Amino acid sequence: MNKKAILILENGSIFEGYSFGADKEAYGEVIFNTGMAGYQEMLTDPSYAGQIIMPTYPMIGNYGINEADFESERIQAGGLIVREECAEPSHYQSKLTLAEYLIENGTPAIGGVDTRAITRQIRSYGAMRGIITTKLTPQQALGEIMLKPKYADSVFVKQVSSPTVYDWPSIKCATNKYSVAVLDCGIKFSLLNKLSEMDCSLKIFPCDTPADEILRTNPDGILLSPGPGNPELLDDIVENIKILAQNKPLMGICLGNLLIGRAFGAQTYKMGFGHHGNNQPVKELESGRVHITCQNHGFALDSDTVTNGLEVSFINLNDGSVEGVRHTELPVFGVQYYAEASPDPLDMNYLFKKFLALIDKR
Repeated sequence: MNKKAILILENGSIFEGYSFGADKEAYGEVIFNTGMAGYQEMLTDPSYAGQIIMPTYPMIGNYGINEADFESERIQAGGLIVREECAEPSHYQSKLTLAEYLIENGTPAIGGVDTRAITRQIRSYGAMRGIITTKLTPQQALGEIMLKPKYADSVFVKQVSSPTVYDWPSIKCATNKYSVAVLDCGIKFSLLNKLSEMDCSLKIFPCDTPADEILRTNPDGILLSPGPGNPELLDDIVENIKILAQNKPLMGICLGNLLIGRAFGAQTYKMGFGHHGNNQPVKELESGRVHITCQNHGFALDSDTVTNGLEVSFINLNDGSVEGVRHTELPVFGVQYYAEASPDPLDMNYLFKKFLALIDKR
């Protein structure tokens, strides 16, 4: 807490605090997450690649870092911003403090800043590029920001996708009734574990795998994973999805939902500050039920362009944005939130059963 750090936003705002992670610069799109817990899942979620995370909950690190809640093998976020860092966590599963884990992964962090003020700025001006630094002056840092590419202009999916095909270990006593191919645009461990628990054998494919290569393995169904970045830059993946959707039951989550939309001609747009948190209200249009969901996305489908057999199936009750689509004839659907809900809530686990039911029917 003795080393000064500053956060600079691209609108010129300066926030002074202290460094408690790796001693280097962090650059990325600054976003806020409204979850009260789950910082370990956030940091290791591949969908946060290229971003600096700021939880709105004031104290972060109070339960440390455990061995059970990783969503990937490393920290994926570019940096972390907190109001107050807890240096002495209290939890029976804790193995490391948050600061130790950040340093171990080479991830910068800043504490002691007014996260409420930063959140208000993001809500007013939208998600902005930012830098955490202990060495640069504010003027130098602002100059560096302006030289960096915007988040929407960068492709992050291929940075987080697996470079090779691999099988996910099945849980004990599973009969592996279903074989599911997973197109890895930034897959989370919790999502793979959830499907494994539901009797699925899983083969994970790199995001740029041609459709015919996936179909040659003859999976029962295909899952399009979450992931980071702008779907408009992923037309090569969209072309493969057009083929997959005509041949196998298909479920898309988060980025996967956006790619399904684009495969059927829908347009996407950059949201002002996105949806990041585990308390987002979503309405299912068919039943009228309202669910509380876990989300992390900064892009959405334009509802006016959801056509060609697709229809909107879920909407966000805060802003009316599209939270899910389904095809009226093909066994294809997607949701914009984390159906596996890691961290909680668990409202939407039934969607995996819906996916498997489509496989059974097929």
